[in-house]
Amino acid sequence: MAQLHPMKLTEVLAERGLSLESQANGEAPKEIQDREIKKEPTPRANYLRNIYFDTLSSLDVQESYWYTRAATEHEGEVPIMRRAYGLKSVFQHLDTPIWPHELLVGAKAGFYRGSAPLPWLTESFFMDKDSDLYKAALATGAESSAEVSHFGAGGGNVTKSFGNVVSVGGKYGVRREIVPAMHRLAYAWAGKSVEDVGRKYEQMVPEYKVKENIMKSVVSNFDSGFTIPQGREVMNYYYVLEYGFDGLIDFCEKRAGEVAGEAGGDGISGMDRLYYYKSMAELCRGLSAWFDNYGREADRLLSCTEDETSRAELSEISERMHRISHEKPMTFKDALQAIYLLHLAELNEDAMSGLSPGRIGQVLYPYFEQDIEAGRLTEAEAEEWNELYRVKMTCIDAFACTGVVGGVLSGNTFNNVCIGGLDREGKSAANRLEMLILEAGIKCQTTQPTLSLLYDEATPEEFLLKCMECVKTGAGYPAIMNNRIGMEFIQNQYQHEGMTVRESRAWSVGGCLETSPGTWMPLHHGGKLYWIPGGSGQPTSVGVHFLNNPKILELTLNNGFDRRTGLQVFEPHNRTFDTFDDLVDQYKKYYEKSVEVLNKCMNIQHDVWRKFTPSMVNSLLKPNCLERGLGIAQKGYRYNATFNIECCGMCNQINSFAAIKKLVYDDKKYTLDQLKDALDHNFGYKTSKEVGSESLKDQEKRDDDDGRYDEIHADCLRAPKYGNDEPYVDDMLYDWEQWFCEDMPHKFESLYAEPLYVCQMSVSTHGPEGAVTGATADGRLEGTTFADASMSAYPGTDTHGQYALFESATGWDHSMSQNSQMNLKIHPSATKGVEGSRKLLDLTRAYMRKGGFHIQYNIVDSRVLKKAQAHPENYRTLLIRVAGFTQYWVEIGKPIQDEVIARTEYESI
Repeated sequence: MAQLHPMKLTEVLAERGLSLESQANGEAPKEIQDREIKKEPTPRANYLRNIYFDTLSSLDVQESYWYTRAATEHEGEVPIMRRAYGLKSVFQHLDTPIWPHELLVGAKAGFYRGSAPLPWLTESFFMDKDSDLYKAALATGAESSAEVSHFGAGGGNVTKSFGNVVSVGGKYGVRREIVPAMHRLAYAWAGKSVEDVGRKYEQMVPEYKVKENIMKSVVSNFDSGFTIPQGREVMNYYYVLEYGFDGLIDFCEKRAGEVAGEAGGDGISGMDRLYYYKSMAELCRGLSAWFDNYGREADRLLSCTEDETSRAELSEISERMHRISHEKPMTFKDALQAIYLLHLAELNEDAMSGLSPGRIGQVLYPYFEQDIEAGRLTEAEAEEWNELYRVKMTCIDAFACTGVVGGVLSGNTFNNVCIGGLDREGKSAANRLEMLILEAGIKCQTTQPTLSLLYDEATPEEFLLKCMECVKTGAGYPAIMNNRIGMEFIQNQYQHEGMTVRESRAWSVGGCLETSPGTWMPLHHGGKLYWIPGGSGQPTSVGVHFLNNPKILELTLNNGFDRRTGLQVFEPHNRTFDTFDDLVDQYKKYYEKSVEVLNKCMNIQHDVWRKFTPSMVNSLLKPNCLERGLGIAQKGYRYNATFNIECCGMCNQINSFAAIKKLVYDDKKYTLDQLKDALDHNFGYKTSKEVGSESLKDQEKRDDDDGRYDEIHADCLRAPKYGNDEPYVDDMLYDWEQWFCEDMPHKFESLYAEPLYVCQMSVSTHGPEGAVTGATADGRLEGTTFADASMSAYPGTDTHGQYALFESATGWDHSMSQNSQMNLKIHPSATKGVEGSRKLLDLTRAYMRKGGFHIQYNIVDSRVLKKAQAHPENYRTLLIRVAGFTQYWVEIGKPIQDEVIARTEYESI
């Protein structure tokens, strides 16, 4: 007889003395506690931030129009010149809105919170679902991840069409009358886009059918060559700061004449130098016009404004924009304005996330220092301008498919500002301006730019405590990165390209936590020489995107067959797995096959990208392109070994390994067939699809369940779990890390013939990838969300405290990987006062000194999150840390919200 009220998983676990919402190191106070640190932004920043809160994510097609028009007019040009004319036209014609009370001006599109489709890159995903372009993408598996990705229904996300607004991709709004133009522009690139041409040639890979099956089953989250081919890297603003646009145009024109017809010892890339310099001159003219047009808009507004305060502000904007459209910046405000617009310029040339400004507190310090000394600037002004910068960066949206923006980014764009670290000579690089950047982050809490502390033992105590104060606001930043580990990884990965110890000190974080190489450049300002850091590498986290580790284990247990889709993803192995080592061996074979096939296809996609739409703004700004006369396509960047292999769900994979080994091979309590039967039947529970939720706490027993799987499910849940300093399971992690980081990736190379490396984080992929994965041997149920990050424990399973978790996490060398990720949730009562800040710093130091690479904190009472989930209309401004990024709670999909709520909450440190 069917149950009137099916038992939920939470009730079943409660009967076994288990919980999904664990408290550790004590109990939370009875009364809900808010975060301790609360400050208000300046009135100007608050006014502009409130506009953002009331603004929807909007699409603007003007960039698509002007680029397409210019590219068509220059159809027969050398490809890089055709692209230069297209981008020049875009920057010459983009709207240049200036909103009331702004001092820092600039917008990615014509809307306050806007983005633009780039159909020359990819055009299928934003078409109507019944269009031939969308159907073709769906047939290849390109949109499979989108089918299981979610946006939060609140905030600025346009999840549904309304009135005259059409929802695109479940996030962006576009006026209904614009849709035909958007589709017409998309069809203009049908068969010519990077997506279409790349897909044409990747089908020539012999195992292409395997690649399709991998995408359809979401073993991999999305293609990298035409979705977000740039990003996860660090900008370099040096050349514009040092020379200005007029100086760069003169330099490029002179060099074009010098290299014209000269092979330079290399008849391939040497001859390309002419086109590089000519294209960069055209790009600089477009960028100069764009800067100048903001001055023209200020002039227009000035002509119709009577308020004297507003007139003075507009006059200052006009003078600044007209000047820096030609000359190098001279003041702090000049320089901040210039680097902000350069940042937008790069974002406007490609679809991307994780384009990090880098260590701008050190880049801008020369201007800050001299302005303060000369009385041109006060610290209060500098702090306010950093607040305005935060609002501006938060308005940036990334336009890409739902599987990327929803399933990976949760709507975030990962513009990371790093603070601290070491200077060129090995001394602490923390400075007074960075203290003001922290203060701006405390007062004006926004999602962007996220902040990351490059923790080093040389960093002053006062600076570190200021970082802890900022963490205690609950905004989730700064995340803390181990500077020593980052330097060691950089030295190891780029040594063959000339990386030195001194150069490695210039590294920064590209995206949420991807280590990215940098370099020191000599800035001359006010008669003094400063060495400033900036990015010098190609985009990172491009290559093989987010392999689904638990899914590959599921396919291993099922002979390469995916029960959800009915696809034979991999060739059947037909092995019986007489030993646990046999199982792991086959798992690694399927894993390597995934990397092999995906890497070949991604190399083709990226090769088409670099031939058709190579980066130009970055190829202007990154060393050593200007010196060599070579852009990204010719390996003109100083460091090019940046392609990687990303993974998700490693904690569930390792915990599943431990359960299988203990229950089947060591204790022999169950056969492998019995375990597989329980997994195939989801331990007697409904599927997440039947329940209508991918969140663990919502799962229910089947109506006809007879309890036959209860015991095995309980044993799977009680099997050793990572995060408790248990060698039985931790040693499996260390063995895996050795193979994953050192033995496996170097078998493969990028399109630049450089060795791959691995990247370990989840971002938001633990939601959609969990949604397509059956029950796992660690006791997780079908379709539910994985553990976040890579070094974080599965919610509720880290029962022995933070330091036991640290022991588990640091038994391997973190410098073998581009990154690793640790998230902790701590109740606000545990960090109160100066003493609480010092305890938080001591906890951080303990992890760093044991060799952990990254740690980030959610300082929050979980009951606040539950209230916010039930009544989102009351929590528009609530920020939360997810997995490498901060986001407004209401803009996060429910599966990720539930996973954050379920994380172990530490009541004391």
